[in-house]
Amino acid sequence: MASVACSLVLGRGFSCANTLTRPPIACLRLSRAVSCKMRNRHLSSQQKRQQFKRAPTEQLSLNMNAQSHDNIGCEAEEASSAGASHSSQITIPSNDAESDSNSETDVAVSSFEETNMIENNDEQEHPSIRLEDLIAMIRNAEKTRVYALEELDKILSEKEALQAEINNLEMKLAETDARIKVAAQEKINVELLENQLKKLKTEISSRNSIEEGKHGTLDDESPLVLELNDLRKENALLKDDIQMLKLKVADVSKTEERLPSLEKRHSLLEASLMELQSQLSNAQDNVSRLASLRYECKALSDKVENLQALFNDASIVMDQPSLGLQQYHELQKKVDKIEALVTEATVSKFPSENFQHYDETLREKIELSEKRLWESDQEIHSQIQLFQESVREFHDSLERLKEESKKRSQELSLENLPQEFWSRLLLIIDGWLLEKKISVNDAKMLREMTWKKDARIRDAYLASRSKSEHEKLATFLKLTYSRTSPGMHIIHIAAEMAPVAKVGGLGDVISGLGKALQRKGHMVEIVLPKYDCMQYDLIADMKALDVVVESYFDGRLFSNKIWVGTIEGLPVYFIEPHHPAKFFWRGKYYGEHDDFKRFSFFSRAAVELLYQAGKKPDIIHCHDWQTAFVAPLYWDIYAAKGFNSARICFTCHNFEYQGTAPASELVSCGLDVHQLNRPDRMQDHSAQDKVNAVKGAIVFSNIVTTVSPTYAQEVRTIEGGRGLHETLKSHSKKFVGILNGIDTDAWNPSTDNYISVQYSADDLQGKAENKDAIRKRLKLSRSEGSQPLVGCITRLVPQKGVHLIRHAIYCALELGGQFVLLGSSPVPHIQREFEDIANHFQSHSHIRLLLKYDDALSHLIYAASDMFIIPSMFEPCGLTQMIAMRYGSVPIVRKTGGLNDSVFDVDDNTIPEQYQNGFTFVAPDEQGLSSAMERAFQHYIRSPESWQQLVQKDMRLDFSWDSSASQYEELYERSVARARAAARV
Repeated sequence: MASVACSLVLGRGFSCANTLTRPPIACLRLSRAVSCKMRNRHLSSQQKRQQFKRAPTEQLSLNMNAQSHDNIGCEAEEASSAGASHSSQITIPSNDAESDSNSETDVAVSSFEETNMIENNDEQEHPSIRLEDLIAMIRNAEKTRVYALEELDKILSEKEALQAEINNLEMKLAETDARIKVAAQEKINVELLENQLKKLKTEISSRNSIEEGKHGTLDDESPLVLELNDLRKENALLKDDIQMLKLKVADVSKTEERLPSLEKRHSLLEASLMELQSQLSNAQDNVSRLASLRYECKALSDKVENLQALFNDASIVMDQPSLGLQQYHELQKKVDKIEALVTEATVSKFPSENFQHYDETLREKIELSEKRLWESDQEIHSQIQLFQESVREFHDSLERLKEESKKRSQELSLENLPQEFWSRLLLIIDGWLLEKKISVNDAKMLREMTWKKDARIRDAYLASRSKSEHEKLATFLKLTYSRTSPGMHIIHIAAEMAPVAKVGGLGDVISGLGKALQRKGHMVEIVLPKYDCMQYDLIADMKALDVVVESYFDGRLFSNKIWVGTIEGLPVYFIEPHHPAKFFWRGKYYGEHDDFKRFSFFSRAAVELLYQAGKKPDIIHCHDWQTAFVAPLYWDIYAAKGFNSARICFTCHNFEYQGTAPASELVSCGLDVHQLNRPDRMQDHSAQDKVNAVKGAIVFSNIVTTVSPTYAQEVRTIEGGRGLHETLKSHSKKFVGILNGIDTDAWNPSTDNYISVQYSADDLQGKAENKDAIRKRLKLSRSEGSQPLVGCITRLVPQKGVHLIRHAIYCALELGGQFVLLGSSPVPHIQREFEDIANHFQSHSHIRLLLKYDDALSHLIYAASDMFIIPSMFEPCGLTQMIAMRYGSVPIVRKTGGLNDSVFDVDDNTIPEQYQNGFTFVAPDEQGLSSAMERAFQHYIRSPESWQQLVQKDMRLDFSWDSSASQYEELYERSVARARAAARV
């Protein structure tokens, strides 16, 4: 406004230059007015807004008297007496804190006064004209300001309303988020809405800050009208954004409304499916019952015909034909009254000798009929089995047809790929050949696959697009490897193998994993020590080879006799050392004072056998500390001799046992102690003069695995790693956890010959009969058939939670159940403790402790028990819970290691229902175990139908070795492909 006033004054012919003759007055007043303006500018934008609101509509008033306003502090000087009558002053009243616009108006009026006094004599008519213009200007400006303030109030109120609406929308969105958590498919939409809301909040806050800044300098930077238009546009944008948010919230609400209907429809479909399945099973049962009834009717009719013939002969012999006829009719009505009829024949003076003869004949006929009836039952059973086999074959044929259809669809999809895709592949292959990254033969094979548009090379290219050049090359070379060989050559070197030499789970892994890899088309061989205590009757075609393998040990060569045989279809080499210490003729597998020497000798002899036999395996897989020496032996000694075709895989099944010994003992097998007794190699963490076999295997192996993903995480900690956590962290890229499987052929309730009655998930009657059989065998109470039976099969060692097992015995008794324990302890005081408990419950009707290991009895306990207790302190993998579920025994486990990877609590709502299969607890104390057992007992007693469904679900779970073997197969192939790629480069 000051600039406007000055322009008007200058337009009337007034100039500051004309006042130079009297500088004190003009300069003083101008400086005082400016100082007032600068002082008012220090006010905050909030104060200015309050001033705008408090300003009255008629804020400006004219005071034509010769005085100045007190609040402004600017005094008017009197002009000369000649012009005193024509001098006039304009003052604008204001409050203590005036706005910048009022100050600017004061400056204009003050400067006008000075100019008027100076030029008063020359132009006496001009002041009145200029004064009116200025008054009109000021009034117009004040009206504009008032109008702007009103508009600002409206805008602020609109903003508050919009902010309230935004807050309501935020509350609705929060509620929507809580509901959408249940529906996983809407999660992405909700996240997008949240991001948009955050962006909107950011825009609103930034716009508010910009608007406040603009309000503070409203009169300094731009006209009011433009500012108001900008604010209106921003508010319109905000309204549009809010409308879009409303639409999206409405869409989300509609989606939420659809969710219950979809869930209801899903549940109805599941119920219909279950009903159809039950109807199908009932129909099958009815068919089988009808067939059995037909056979029974036929047998009974044959029996009646035989009886009729016999009594026809008797009636001819008898003197009283009428009595014989009466007996015939009675016999036809009631066969079970034969003795009464025979008595009547005796009363009628029938000879006793003939009577006995006919009685015996009749009994023989009845026995013959019963025998034939049993044979017919057997035949029916065999027919049912044939029918089931035909159904399985039908399902297999259906699966094959599905696979063929899938392959055909893939072939059709290959034809749709553009030619540029295959041309690009050919160029990539030719580039690798020119760069000498692949051989001519490999390039030829890859070109051939490209020309034939092989799906494998397409999948390899698509899978490796985002990988590095080296990884992409390894992926393509793996294709050439799979084409030149039908499978890999894998050799397991181990100290155990089920069922001939089994102490723990290691033996089951060797046989189970070996057979699974063999089924996948790989050549699998096993190398074992020849123990004197093995079960030789389970080894087929065992014979000694006419060859002697000499291996280095203790500074000299020792002879080893080599035996071969097959175990469950797997080829096995047995090494019999001719050493004076008779390493493996001790009557037991482990627990000798010189175990370190025994198994380091065996490891050296095993690698020497492979070397002298000229084998070129792709993978040498060693297990636990007993064969951990293989890795450093292979790379430090035999790789230099040219035996370097294999990659080494090491699996530690339990980091509790690491094979530590004085470093001097490592010299015996030929390893260089000075090179290996280092912190980054085999030196044990506990002492500098000790070596650690497991640590050496971790350092020297290409692949390191353990037996479950959770255990792989636990051993990276200080508590779980037992001193090897730092080594595992430094080699974490090659360390992985793979959950073990079980041998589903050996552990199959539908074919198990060790149990009393075979059964399956579709027919659980056999499980109840096995429960009755174990009670009868162990002399437990059989009065209540529905009484829950808790089983436990374990080694009684601290790792297995022996204090919790002891507590479980009494807890099961308190909850009204029965308890059966099978197992023994190598720890003397633990064995004595459980012997005392066994003696205490020796004649108890609900508790039985069998402190031994009996493989046949273990099958029956699995089949008979309703629940299985596994309260381990730590459990690398655990096979017991998998076998228990295979036999329909619901596991109660502590969440650790492999138990955490295979058992999921039925009451945990965070886990999908299809994965809930048991009861778990976390704290390793009696309270946690008691809580889990109480929940299991309540579920068993209160919801028998739900319990039966849980049992059937557990029995249908796939814990076979196929999935685990596929993971090992992938690790093997990746390692071999990397090695071949590195060799070519």
